Amino acid sequence: MARPMNAAFGRVGETVRGFTLAQKTITIIGVAVLALGIALLVSWATKPAYTPLFSGLSASDANTIVEQLKTDGVPYEIANGGGTILVPEANVYDQRLKAAGAGLPSSSTGGYSLLDEMGVTSSEFQQSVTYKRALEGELAKTVGALDGVQTASVQLAIPEDTVFVSEKRDPTASVFIQTENGVTLGADQIQAIVHLTSASIDGMDATNVAVIDSAGTVLSAVGVGATGSADKQSSDYEERVGAAVQTMLDRVVGPGNATVAVAADMSYESANRVEESFASPENAPALNEATTTEEYTGGAGGGAAGILGPDNIAVPDDAAGDGTFNSETSTRNNAVNKITETREIPAGALNRQTVSVALNTEAAAGLNLNNIEALVATAAGINAERGDELTVEMVAFNAGGAAAAQEALGAAAEAAEEERRAQLLNSIILATGIVLAVALALVAYAMRSRRQNREAIDIGELSELDPLEPATKLAMIGQQPVTAIGVPTDTAGLPILTPRADSTERKRAEVDMLAGQDPTRTAEYLRSFMDESQPA
Repeated sequence: MARPMNAAFGRVGETVRGFTLAQKTITIIGVAVLALGIALLVSWATKPAYTPLFSGLSASDANTIVEQLKTDGVPYEIANGGGTILVPEANVYDQRLKAAGAGLPSSSTGGYSLLDEMGVTSSEFQQSVTYKRALEGELAKTVGALDGVQTASVQLAIPEDTVFVSEKRDPTASVFIQTENGVTLGADQIQAIVHLTSASIDGMDATNVAVIDSAGTVLSAVGVGATGSADKQSSDYEERVGAAVQTMLDRVVGPGNATVAVAADMSYESANRVEESFASPENAPALNEATTTEEYTGGAGGGAAGILGPDNIAVPDDAAGDGTFNSETSTRNNAVNKITETREIPAGALNRQTVSVALNTEAAAGLNLNNIEALVATAAGINAERGDELTVEMVAFNAGGAAAAQEALGAAAEAAEEERRAQLLNSIILATGIVLAVALALVAYAMRSRRQNREAIDIGELSELDPLEPATKLAMIGQQPVTAIGVPTDTAGLPILTPRADSTERKRAEVDMLAGQDPTRTAEYLRSFMDESQPA
């Protein structure tokens, strides 16, 4: 088995030695890249899969858990600024049980588990505060589970129920969130936090939830909602309307030939409006109806007492009457429709807006200005009754600023491209340096191994041979008779053997035997002997 392998390695060595310098360099680089790729693949394949052990940990809890992992000899990784600890998947459940046995993590908001610790002697105030803390803890856990949220804290303001007030105040909530590094919550996520909090508390409206991030930015204000303050709403409205009008004008007059400015006046006041209206239904029967009738008939000789005159003295009445009296009273209660409407008017209502459009005279020379005004008024939602104003004018644009801006943009793009090329070149130089270092190390190792594996010929033993012995050896190995000059021969032309010649013939036979058994190794011996140029 060793002989075929040695022969195969010998053939490979002969092939490699036949390569040119460029081929050898390419081969060495290819082998180095292949070895590096195999090493990276093996490292990636043998690396264990890490799973989060705990997330959202405080600094003290993270330190205690890391000390426990070090004691147990479990590898770990820390992520999210130290708030998340990752361990190999095989050790997750074991380490969680150990941490739970040690009471970790200790900094927990509690949630509804706080209610389990209440005793029967707790006062009404303690029960109310504990219940509120439980709600806050559960909401904080839920909000903290959203993508991009690292930690969350919820504070509730729930008015106490009492019969001594005529109007009940609505509950409010404030939510503090800390996002992960480089993460910004979108409008949909803020709306989700607001509605999640408001729907968890009885009687809480979505506009009564305030959301603040760790940078101090108000994401949702009480009485306004998740859209922000009135200034933020005004700027958002102006950007939205301006972008819509600008996009339309770019298609009509071409890019860079129109500019749009929108100014919106938003209301800063919020109100609660209650309106009641009454109406009588048609053809509806009365709810109840009552009729009272009175009738009186006087005597035959009776007469009227007359009319009171001055000083309360009765004045005789010449009109004759029999004293008869009739009276009828009717009471009817009809059904009435009552409509009560309650509306919340948040801040940010649009009072009025003004839109100004400037068109380039050269580009819009052939356009109808009235048509442009009609298009802009429709796109911006101009309402004349509300007091909105629209102004469209054709003016001459300054092309110098546009050219300078175009040159600045071109210079910035060129600088960015140069920076990208420089980074790419640095990466290529670094990779090439690494590959060359690995290749040189492999070449040095190969040369050292080849030098160590080469067996030297004992020159001392060969020094006893005559000067023509190397040629004689080569002739015997090739089985070609050579007549050596200076060697005595008999009548048949054969060399005369002497004791010294017997030793020489024995060594020749050994070399011949070695050549027959391992010709590659014999050739290597002879080649090394000839390269060293040792005297025979």
